[in-house]
Amino acid sequence: MSKGATYRELYLACRARLQRAGVEDPGTDAALLCRHFFSLDRAGLAVHGEEACPEGLREKFLQAQEERAGRRPLQYILGQWDFMGLPLKVGEGVLAPREDTAALVEAVAARLPRRKGLYGVDLCAGTGAVALGLCSLCPGVRIDCIELSEKALFFLRENLASYPQYPIQARQGDICSPQDAQAIGPLDVLVSNPPYIRSAVLPTLQPEVRREPSMALDGGGDGLGFYRAIAALWLPKLKPGGLVGVEIGEEQGEAVAGLFRQAGLTGIAVHQDWAGLDRAVTATAQV
Repeated sequence: MSKGATYRELYLACRARLQRAGVEDPGTDAALLCRHFFSLDRAGLAVHGEEACPEGLREKFLQAQEERAGRRPLQYILGQWDFMGLPLKVGEGVLAPREDTAALVEAVAARLPRRKGLYGVDLCAGTGAVALGLCSLCPGVRIDCIELSEKALFFLRENLASYPQYPIQARQGDICSPQDAQAIGPLDVLVSNPPYIRSAVLPTLQPEVRREPSMALDGGGDGLGFYRAIAALWLPKLKPGGLVGVEIGEEQGEAVAGLFRQAGLTGIAVHQDWAGLDRAVTATAQV
């Protein structure tokens, strides 16, 4: 790409490069890179597209383009990703927030009593997306975010510090540890987006997903390992009438609902995401 390349030429070349690399939506990714590095959205490209790009910006853009062509997640390149209108910091070592997860947050918010003084936990909290999204919809809920990974904890703490208006704290802990579970409770609400992909499936995932931390994806042989830990160690901590909500894989609704039923929960419901796929299960503890 010549030093005098215009913004439009850089966008078109980037789109073509990402398409050759097999990126799923090269046009959108190229546009987002332009917005990040040039502060030009699609309308801005239409107005300023024939202007020459400064050399320093061009070099940064081209470096990011090659990283994306190498299938580094776009979220990591940008360093930030929006979830339910909340910009969250992301990077290597933490799972990037997905739009699908909003289905979990909205399902829990719809069932949560509207009163102050509620206390809950977000297990396998990662960036804090679930807790922050829930607090944005349900003011007054106080949440402890439990996360094991040191790398993920860095981003979790950074994101919580960006939203001091929400009463959320980060705690390092292993949700599969009885000792860590004993330190928490009783709970009005429990939410989690745990690892739920079957171990054998991990090598078949998109290259971008395989660049994300496997400990945030690997749910064991049948993908249900963390749900069993939640059922055994954490559901007993729910107060009578307390609410639980978990994200699931699209084929796990019946199995997770069954675990909740065996744990004595009631009002079990499976919720769909915007694509119409099963994405969350909610239930309440018996009163």
